[in-house]
Amino acid sequence: MALFDLPLAELRTYRPDIPEPDDLDAFWSATLAEARTHDTPVIATRVDTGLTLVDTWDVTFPGFGGHPVRAWYTRPAGVDGDLPAVVEFLGYGRGRGEPIERLTWANAGYAHLLMDSRGQGGQHGNGGDTPDPVGSEPAAPGFVTRGIRSPHTVYYRRLYTDAARAVDAVRTLPGVDASRVAALGNSQGGGIAIAVAGLVPDLTAVAASAPFLCHVQRAIGLVDTEPYAEIVRYLAVHRGAEESVLRTLSYLDGVHLARRARAAALFGTGLRDTVCPPSTAFAAFNAWADGDPSVPRDIAVYPFNHHENGDAVHHRRILTWFATHL
Repeated sequence: MALFDLPLAELRTYRPDIPEPDDLDAFWSATLAEARTHDTPVIATRVDTGLTLVDTWDVTFPGFGGHPVRAWYTRPAGVDGDLPAVVEFLGYGRGRGEPIERLTWANAGYAHLLMDSRGQGGQHGNGGDTPDPVGSEPAAPGFVTRGIRSPHTVYYRRLYTDAARAVDAVRTLPGVDASRVAALGNSQGGGIAIAVAGLVPDLTAVAASAPFLCHVQRAIGLVDTEPYAEIVRYLAVHRGAEESVLRTLSYLDGVHLARRARAAALFGTGLRDTVCPPSTAFAAFNAWADGDPSVPRDIAVYPFNHHENGDAVHHRRILTWFATHL
């Protein structure tokens, strides 16, 4: 794929004027307040993974509507004391898989919580364990159009809420320094990490790579790849639904939620990414903390990379960023 988006010099100053719902803060405040009324305890059960250098627990915590959400909690074995925590969110269609798959953060000395994505886990990886018990009206195959005619029914209202509750949950787990928690993710996971940073004001650090659901209206007009193509297919069938769909998506847009974040942030984007275009990542990055210069932020740019972003090279950058800020 050749370069197709704005030139890098323009991306660095790209701050589009995207209309924001007047009740955005009230909507999310009420959503999270309702979710936190469910006082189901966080359950952590030790599991034998066959690994000796890390300890792992199978975690269940209450998410949106009090629904049980699964996660893996892993930390370095034999380490006493409370550790800073990294809460990781998954890419589109992935579930939490097996507990031996994602060991970077525990091996770097962090307590690591990997959240399962409700209803996902059937497209990539090794499966998931969290159902989504909420139905929806007709939708395109995938997840992004489920309940998309209203912010109250849209699937990502539930997933973002689960993610915020994952931060609540990790702070209750043994061996976690509740004052030092980071959010991490790539693609869908990057979009969720941005959302959580906007919804949970006291996060310490964030790493969001190739983030999904940022500057959504531009993305669906610029690329024809999945998952954004699901929105286009939905609107091709549900003619006349554009206004309600775009209004719903505005409650999820990472640009609005990034503006409310205050954590130190490291972004990553590939300039040839036709899945989550670089201009959409820069739109969220440039909105971060509403431009407050006292909030540390940086964006790693990979001029010749697609949606794989910086791959392991970028993971090295995240490790350095977290070591400095977390």
